Amino acid sequence: MGFWLSMRIAIRALSKNRLRAGLTILGIVIGIAAVTAMVSIGLSASQLVQAQLETLGTNMLAVLPGSMQKGGIRTVDVGSLSIADVVALGESCPSVNAVSPLVGVSGQVVYRSANWNPQTTFGVGKDYQIVRNWNLALGSFLSERDIASSAKVCVLGQTVVRELFQAEDPIGKTIRVKNAPFQVVGVLEPKGVSMFGQDHDDIVLIPYTTAAKRLRPGGGSNVDAILVSTSSPSLATVAAREAEALLRQRHGINPGRDADFRIQSTTEIALMLQVIMGAITLMLTAIAAISLVVGGVGIMNIMLVSVAERTREIGIRMAIGARSSDILRQFLIEAVVLSCLGGFIGIALGLAGSAGLTMLVNWLTPNTSWPYIISVEAAVVALLFSAMIGVFFGYYPALRASQLNPIDALRYE
Repeated sequence: MGFWLSMRIAIRALSKNRLRAGLTILGIVIGIAAVTAMVSIGLSASQLVQAQLETLGTNMLAVLPGSMQKGGIRTVDVGSLSIADVVALGESCPSVNAVSPLVGVSGQVVYRSANWNPQTTFGVGKDYQIVRNWNLALGSFLSERDIASSAKVCVLGQTVVRELFQAEDPIGKTIRVKNAPFQVVGVLEPKGVSMFGQDHDDIVLIPYTTAAKRLRPGGGSNVDAILVSTSSPSLATVAAREAEALLRQRHGINPGRDADFRIQSTTEIALMLQVIMGAITLMLTAIAAISLVVGGVGIMNIMLVSVAERTREIGIRMAIGARSSDILRQFLIEAVVLSCLGGFIGIALGLAGSAGLTMLVNWLTPNTSWPYIISVEAAVVALLFSAMIGVFFGYYPALRASQLNPIDALRYE
């Protein structure tokens, strides 16, 4: 008996009991759908993390104040970084391409009757644009002269421009930051919203000298953080080692002791997020795989019932010349067809489910562009896995059918 004849017989046998076949493959459908959706969502999350990394700058390091042990209490040393550290990092670290301090300022910005409270207002250096890999949409960035003279100039993100100026050209206009007048000299290109909901474009940038002297009295030469970039992402690890060695030397901290600073790279942050998301995806996929096992057991049970119901048919086929191998192949094909049918339906539902979830996330968070990715490889693997389940769980019923005695089978009622 040929393969295609066996396939036609299998399809005809399954079509006679559609409800039973549908209930049998339910576990396979749920399992494959869940696995397909999890893989698709995991790939989408990975691509989103990569996009966020590129938004921050793939070759960026952040030097932040670290925690120190004082009197048995671990505290954050907010005054551990200074402008002198910024200058030293730029001059003494060969792998460093650009460096900028960050001086945080909070408060409303006002233009005429419009006012806005931006998420971020930073005092920065002239190289901030290079470090963040952030191009300008209009105007110019903060110049070295602006930094040296503590000029009252600013560069705005797209969200601030939209809230304050709407359709008006902001270049040359004067806004008030914490009631101090600042002239708008530039507008940044849009960067969008992070996966955690932070609006990168809701930002105001001013010279760090202006922030320290005019908007944060008593701040002195201390900075809240230092951003460092390298010429290529491959140099980030080397630059981090150079920066740590230099700052330990400048701060008088011996190797092995707690530093009063810490260094983070965007690559490390992205890797950590990908590991977390990968672990979550793996856990959910493992849970979904339980449905596949349940579905496989269901296929085995229904095939055993089918063998019992068709015992007389098996006897007739053997009596007219069918070999044991033909019977084995016949029932094995039925199990595989049943399982693959569940696989096809599961893949379709999984892709539709992940697409629907992607649309829902993008609808709930309009500023977030969660990508939708279809993995052909994952779909093929899921289908092959379905076939393997059919072979594995269908083999025992097929073997029992092939080992029936033709005489006993013909007597079966």
